[in-house]
Amino acid sequence: MLQRRALLTAAAVAGASFTWGAHPVAAQTPGPFTLPPLPYPPDANEPSIDALTMTIHHDRHHAAYVANLNAALKDYPQLAALPLEQLLGRLGELPDGIRAAVRNNAGGHANHSMFWLVMGGKGGAPSGPLAAAITRDLGGLEALQTSFNRAGAAQFGSGWVFVTVDPTGKLAIVARPNQDTPLDEGGRVLFGNDVWEHAYYLKYQNRRADYLKAWWNVVDWNRIAARYEAARAGTLTV
Repeated sequence: MLQRRALLTAAAVAGASFTWGAHPVAAQTPGPFTLPPLPYPPDANEPSIDALTMTIHHDRHHAAYVANLNAALKDYPQLAALPLEQLLGRLGELPDGIRAAVRNNAGGHANHSMFWLVMGGKGGAPSGPLAAAITRDLGGLEALQTSFNRAGAAQFGSGWVFVTVDPTGKLAIVARPNQDTPLDEGGRVLFGNDVWEHAYYLKYQNRRADYLKAWWNVVDWNRIAARYEAARAGTLTV
């Protein structure tokens, strides 16, 4: 197993080396959904998250979800025209033949689109109404981080840990497997962390707890605060 992991790591490094430096945007696939560019250089989250992981994660993994989603919806133009959060909120209405593909790939697209946006910061602490909500609903920043990290570490296999926000501004911590998202139930995500191995394996190997702890160093609380205000205004999408 260790030898296999080493070979996979080496292959990933070799395969991604062509994107190093200029960081070209991954090739887009035909369809209504597109891969958003990273809002910062791939090394912006160093040393907590290495640039190579960011490059592979965005240009390969996220791009694959977008391509697969477009492929799943190519014969369903009315569904393809829906905003991503509405598409996920109507999974139960989708044809059986595409429901699983849409759930997995639209979820992956939504989760990663959120993920890039809440990083690129310097960590620290939130302020204003967001800080007050964290204290009120989650016991303060330290308690939030402890509970969030525990939920992420306990997620069996691949998945995500999220802080959700409802229209009144109330916060909660939830974990979901695979690319499932609270959007599937009509909820909204304030922020979340990816605990699939591809999010951290090159730097942290199997030390998910170390990754979860380090991730707080790159959280952008200003962007999260803007998402909080959008949620309260009813304009937060993914």
